[in-house]
Amino acid sequence: MLLRLALLLILLAPCTFSLNQEGLILQQLKLVFDDPDNFFSDWNDRDITPCKWRGVTCDSLTHSVTSLDFSNANLAGPFPASLLCRLRNLTSISFYNNSVNSTLPEADLPLCRTIVHLDLAQNLLTGKLPSSVAELPNLKYLDLTGNNFSGEIPGSFGTFRQLEVLGLVENLIEGAVPAFLGNISTLKQLNLSYNPFFPGRIPPELGNLTNLETLWLTQCNLIGEIPDSLGRLSRLTDLDLALNALDGPIPSSLTELTSVVQIELYNNSLTGELPPNGWSKMTALRRVDASMNGLTGTIPTELCELPLESLNLYENSFEGELPESIANSTNLYELRIFQNNLTGALPKDLGKNSPLLWLDVSSNNFSGEIPANLCEKGVLLELLMIDNSFSGEIPASLGQCQSLNRVRLANNNFSGAVPDGLWGLPHVSLLDLKSNSFSGGIAKTIASASNLSSLILSSNKFSGDIPEEIGFLETLLEFSGNDNVFSGSLPGSIVNLGQLGRLDLHDNALSGELPKGIHSWKKLNELNLANNDLSGNIPPQIGSLSVLNYLDLSGNRLTGKIPNELQNLKLNQLNLSNNRLSGDIPPLYAKVMYRNSFLGNPGLCGDIDGLCDGRSDRNNGYAWLLKSIFVLAGVVLIMGVLWFYWKYRNFRKVKLAIDKSKWTLMSFHKLGFSEYEILDALDEDNVIGSGSSGKVYKVGLSSGEAVAVKKLWASTKIADESSDVEKCNVQDDGFAAEVETLGKIRHKNIVKLWCCCTTRDCKLLVYEYMPNGSLGDLLHSNKSGLLDWPIRYKIAMDAAEGLAYLHHDCVPPIVHRDVKSNNILLDGDFGARVADFGVAKVVDTNGKGTKSMSVIAGSCGYIAPEYAYTLRVNEKSDIYSFGVVILELITGRLPVDPEYGEKDLVKWVCTTLDQKGIDHVIDTKLDSWFKEEICKVLNVGLLCTSPLPINRPSMRRVVKMLQEVGGGNQLKNGRTKDGKLTPYYYEDASDQGSVA
Repeated sequence: MLLRLALLLILLAPCTFSLNQEGLILQQLKLVFDDPDNFFSDWNDRDITPCKWRGVTCDSLTHSVTSLDFSNANLAGPFPASLLCRLRNLTSISFYNNSVNSTLPEADLPLCRTIVHLDLAQNLLTGKLPSSVAELPNLKYLDLTGNNFSGEIPGSFGTFRQLEVLGLVENLIEGAVPAFLGNISTLKQLNLSYNPFFPGRIPPELGNLTNLETLWLTQCNLIGEIPDSLGRLSRLTDLDLALNALDGPIPSSLTELTSVVQIELYNNSLTGELPPNGWSKMTALRRVDASMNGLTGTIPTELCELPLESLNLYENSFEGELPESIANSTNLYELRIFQNNLTGALPKDLGKNSPLLWLDVSSNNFSGEIPANLCEKGVLLELLMIDNSFSGEIPASLGQCQSLNRVRLANNNFSGAVPDGLWGLPHVSLLDLKSNSFSGGIAKTIASASNLSSLILSSNKFSGDIPEEIGFLETLLEFSGNDNVFSGSLPGSIVNLGQLGRLDLHDNALSGELPKGIHSWKKLNELNLANNDLSGNIPPQIGSLSVLNYLDLSGNRLTGKIPNELQNLKLNQLNLSNNRLSGDIPPLYAKVMYRNSFLGNPGLCGDIDGLCDGRSDRNNGYAWLLKSIFVLAGVVLIMGVLWFYWKYRNFRKVKLAIDKSKWTLMSFHKLGFSEYEILDALDEDNVIGSGSSGKVYKVGLSSGEAVAVKKLWASTKIADESSDVEKCNVQDDGFAAEVETLGKIRHKNIVKLWCCCTTRDCKLLVYEYMPNGSLGDLLHSNKSGLLDWPIRYKIAMDAAEGLAYLHHDCVPPIVHRDVKSNNILLDGDFGARVADFGVAKVVDTNGKGTKSMSVIAGSCGYIAPEYAYTLRVNEKSDIYSFGVVILELITGRLPVDPEYGEKDLVKWVCTTLDQKGIDHVIDTKLDSWFKEEICKVLNVGLLCTSPLPINRPSMRRVVKMLQEVGGGNQLKNGRTKDGKLTPYYYEDASDQGSVA
């Protein structure tokens, strides 16, 4: 009997213990996804229910699946709506931060009627937003952030019945911010930030969302004034309208937001004053950021009396004094009010009652002394006070502030000795005391400054010896102590600074010889010891400093020969003048162009005219005879050349004689010259360039200015002379495109077309003259050393603004189609202009944004991948090409080179980054001081050259990213995903590299 019962149980076991229906559905769902991290490894089909599986939550009583959480699982595949909707009690789905792709199925979504929470943020979804999602009757939470959804927000989104959270951040959503969102009365959080909406106003209807707690509309292309209706959002805790083009005053109705904790209005064009009254009602307000607008007036005392944690009002036009009441904010950890017109002294108790972390009052008109209690709580991280009129001594209390990591007091009227403790603060990375009247010496306590990377003491009254302890600073990158009264020898330990990139101690009273062991400065880029009292020989080891490009030892008492090893260097600046050097100049430098580098050395000889009296007088007779022969031959040669030139000009005038009356001139600006002045100067002596489209001449005008004239190559087409415009648009599509495009454009970063001159068989385009030629010619020549990083960054910024103008401000938009370094021209100050619009095209006016071309335009290495095989052109093609230009600027390399093998510059950069790291990508001519900024711009370039056009930012976004790099205003947002507030962290907003 027992044996039979056991056998029966064995036979029934597969039926009794088989996986239930919901488990079988999830097993099918598992097959939909690529799962490289084995997230589904514990999904065992031998279980009865899936309730213990990873990511699955069930009801404790019914054991029915209620929630699926696949966050951060690295899953890839389409969204399986048809399977998920078969789970009848499922209320919550999260695929946050995966690679879910394709589109959301319109037809299947409404079947998931039980869903309350749907999180698909940070995936790869594309297509339009599904309108059917609004049919889910119980949906309260919808987050589609960080995908590639495009098109407009569908009208059905105004019909959600219970929706409380709507997140559409960082997609490609267009159209205007819709007014119908004001119909979702249940909404508590609305976040549409970082989408390329069409320019539009904030819908006043959003003021109807009386349950709203969070409103984030950051960088949504908003224009116009902030509507008064937002003052009705009585439950609002977080208002973020930053990074838009809002204008007008800040409405006083915002002071009615009695529940608000933080207000973000920075980077707009707001004007007028902060509302003077009503702040006292906002007792919950903790954070205000209205920076980078055009706000004026004084900072309201009422505002400063609130229990603020963070106040950012920088880059406005505020006047008057900072209210004393700000010092009573017991929670204040951040105060940034730089670049205003504020005056008076800082409140004397500032920092005494609050855990102050960041204080930046730079670029104002503040005076008085540094408040002694700034670091009372012992947590101060950054003290930035540059460009003011502060005076007095640094309080001793700051020397005890162990938390400090950045101190910038440059360009003030400080005096006295620096507290010993301040020299040795263990966490300070930047100590900038430039352009004050500090005295005394560098204390030996500097040995404790183990994190110091930049020590800037220029233009003060520091004196005494530089202590040996300076050699203990293993992280020091820059030591600038020029224009002081330092004396004594350079400490021998200074050669231990293996990370040093810049050593500038010119204009002091240093003496003795240069220290031994200089060869250890392998990263030194600049060495300036000019105008001291140094003696001895120049160490040959300097020639082993492979990245050195600036060497100035002038105005000392150096003796002996110039080491031949200096020829190993690639110097942009060499100055050994006014010493006591003797002997031969190394052959590389024995040239007239280096003459000024060696003046004032009476014993120095070489083959440079005027530098010395030459060699001994032996063989003078033979030398005189040889010189006479060469002079006579030279005279004959010159006369022959002049005769040939005269004959050639006469021949050319006869051959190219043109009836000037047949020329047609069309001007696009008010001209100060005639076409005859141009025509008379078109000879070969004035040719400055030649390309596939024609020759370019430099023509000097009678006014003293110059223009560049492009003479297009002849064509066999016949001109249509029916009108002036058609006379200008003759013979060739390139000429027509150039005239049609540049004749209408007015922008500082687009090359100016003065006029065009045409006859039946000749076409001339007259441009503004650019003295520094093209970026490509300069960057890839032996003159590339002229392009330091600040200049290269400026060129990238200028070119980006020019292209952004073409893409976003021209109607219809214009696609250049041949963006490259040779088509970016540089003026006398290295300002950049985008040029050569011979293949430019307007984007389809039907809004499709693409246009099919019959042939590929562009240059090898710059052509976007999709353009090469689809012949579909839009703004994304230009953005790819501009990204290549950025990579050129950073690497100094050509876009195509045999060194890359089958690759181009983009692939070479990506491969080198993966295999060798960033140091093998950056041009060795660039100063390592700017490495952090260069890396950020490199990221922009890589983003622009993304293989998928949809992942490339717009040019307007590129401009914004480059501005953020250059301005140093990198915000590191401390908001958590659920919208909770955490502190914001900034890099130094007033830092302008080595200049500031």
